Amino acid sequence: MSFSDTELEYLSGQRLGRLATAQPDGTLQISPVGFRYNGATGTIDVAGRGMAASKKYRNVADNGQVAFVIDDFVSLQPWRPRCLEIRGGGEAIAEPTDSAWATDLTETGFDGAIIRIRPKRIISFGIGESGTDVYDYQVSKRTVG
Repeated sequence: MSFSDTELEYLSGQRLGRLATAQPDGTLQISPVGFRYNGATGTIDVAGRGMAASKKYRNVADNGQVAFVIDDFVSLQPWRPRCLEIRGGGEAIAEPTDSAWATDLTETGFDGAIIRIRPKRIISFGIGESGTDVYDYQVSKRTVG
């Protein structure tokens, strides 16, 4: 499995992340996106309104490189950020048969197309470290897949 149990718990409580894709000219595009962890495939499935027509979808279809970040704060006083960064390959899938969004599409109005992220590198900090001073956080870095 790519993600630790504490990372999976964190993923299940989050719904918004930032997806970075590479454009044909080499510049980067970053977009806030909705996501779901897909336990059946061990991937992150990103969906949204007009996904199949979006620039991020075309970028992924063109080169398949993505980085994805989910982050938040446990508290501001004391300063307690959490972050999960996923680097890997992306697939632009027009009509997935196994999307983690399958039951949510009708209520969201999304078109059904997804970007599927297959983790290759996972970096996390602050997840499952309650009571730990931010300067004592242990950063977890690992190559997977």
